[in-house]
Amino acid sequence: MNWQAISFDWNQVRAFLATAEKGSFSGAARALKTTQPTIGRQIGALEEALGVTLVERSVRGLKLTEAGRNLLDHVRAMGEAATLISMVADGSSQDVTGEVTVTGTDLLSVSVLPGVLWPLRETAPGVRVRILTSSELENLTERDADIAIRHVRPDQPDLIARHIGDFRANLFATSAYLDRVGRPGRLRDIADYDFVGNADPERLMAPLHNMGIPVRAESFVMSSANGVVAWELVKAGYGVSMLPEALADAEPTLERVIDDFPTLEFPIWLVTHRELQTSRRIRIVFDTLARGLAERLARQRPSDSTPKIAAPGSGSKAIAGARAPKA
Repeated sequence: MNWQAISFDWNQVRAFLATAEKGSFSGAARALKTTQPTIGRQIGALEEALGVTLVERSVRGLKLTEAGRNLLDHVRAMGEAATLISMVADGSSQDVTGEVTVTGTDLLSVSVLPGVLWPLRETAPGVRVRILTSSELENLTERDADIAIRHVRPDQPDLIARHIGDFRANLFATSAYLDRVGRPGRLRDIADYDFVGNADPERLMAPLHNMGIPVRAESFVMSSANGVVAWELVKAGYGVSMLPEALADAEPTLERVIDDFPTLEFPIWLVTHRELQTSRRIRIVFDTLARGLAERLARQRPSDSTPKIAAPGSGSKAIAGARAPKA
């Protein structure tokens, strides 16, 4: 821990976070039950301590600078940590009970959620989590779930979302399969391989064609709407598939089909009901998921200069206006 680098206090950080969330000094002052000049002084002190300008002031109002935008996610994480610290200190997290339903894709639910949700057993043992494997946002709008993990930002006005980061995906196959058919010398060669597809394998054909891989519908010799089944089919050696790098790089039987293949990015959105944002048990689970997923994304293999493109159907990655539920 670099203690000398911590030259600001929590009140300054809290003032900046409230201003960013509320959009003005006056809104932040009302939220924090203080005065507008106090908010201004605290943000000014934070800017001086960090040596950057966080907020631009103009006749049209406040606007975060690039430094302010870069800092915002980290400040939100500090706010979430402060909330959990307060709950643990007064024992309130131990008193939070009830069920929270989380929905995510089947592969993510199997491979990622068990590890991400584990801290809940210590911070909120009274919360019971039910995992619903699905990729439909209707699970939220129809109240089948409290929190959804999705690759597309929702546009329903009664939902709020936070962009956690991006899973990167690439073409993988077993080493045994590539030993049998040969490793490609160029992208075009991959079109002659067998493919394992998901529920709608033809959706992958257009971006592959754009990359110079004229794969055909008949190339998909195996497909499944279940991501876990598709994962096992690839591991069984049926062919090539587009898989999350964070999972496939850790699987010793798999390897990347070609090193310079452009990375596809799948955004991860954490979504919940707007009117449930004051529910303490949902907030605890939301914050745990946000922190755990962000840590999992950070453990991806460092990105290189390989081109990156948005995965088909992943939607906009813009996060303007995306906000976490408030405690």
